[in-house]
Amino acid sequence: MKLRQLSFSDRVIVELDKAITTVVGQPETTQRQVPGSELIEDSALTSVEQRQSAGLMRVNHSGEVSAQALYQGQALTAKLPEVRQAMEQAALEENDHLVWCEDRLKSLSSHRSVLNPFWYISSFAIGAVAGKIGDKWSLGFVAETEKQVVKHLDEHLEKISSHDVKSRAVLEQMRDDELHHRTTALNAGGAELPTPVKILMAITSKVMTKTSYWI
Repeated sequence: MKLRQLSFSDRVIVELDKAITTVVGQPETTQRQVPGSELIEDSALTSVEQRQSAGLMRVNHSGEVSAQALYQGQALTAKLPEVRQAMEQAALEENDHLVWCEDRLKSLSSHRSVLNPFWYISSFAIGAVAGKIGDKWSLGFVAETEKQVVKHLDEHLEKISSHDVKSRAVLEQMRDDELHHRTTALNAGGAELPTPVKILMAITSKVMTKTSYWI
């Protein structure tokens, strides 16, 4: 039996469901094992180290909420089916990161950012606009986003305590995945973004990281 192709309105409903599960529920994942789950328990963290780890993991969790929204927004408006499929697959892998970060936050007796609904709506809108402009720019936006995410992850790996081996394992796997997403986007025809756009993206990212660390 031939499956009915989803209409645009159908896809909007699907995306709304994904938004709800991303922000407040349990999103669909690839079922990969949580990095570091096979490791022994962390060495005892000091209160300062625990707060630092929690703040950084909260930033990364919010970043994954934004990444999820960005990919879903682009998938909604992408013109080529293969680009839409690539966005959806990347979104699924970003959900792994989302669940890993939340799992680690719970282990650190901390919480998600209360600003996550705002980050989701903003990023979804940006992704939808990028996808509407054209697939090469949409893919270029993904490539630049992942480049900046990798930079943040490198900074976090330098800041986080060496005693927090489980958080480090999560961040290292996330970094590998983000590099792969960037390469995939470039190989699929992603265009180099204009410098002013890159600067604006960096400023926006800095605002998110500064606020999500505390709130």
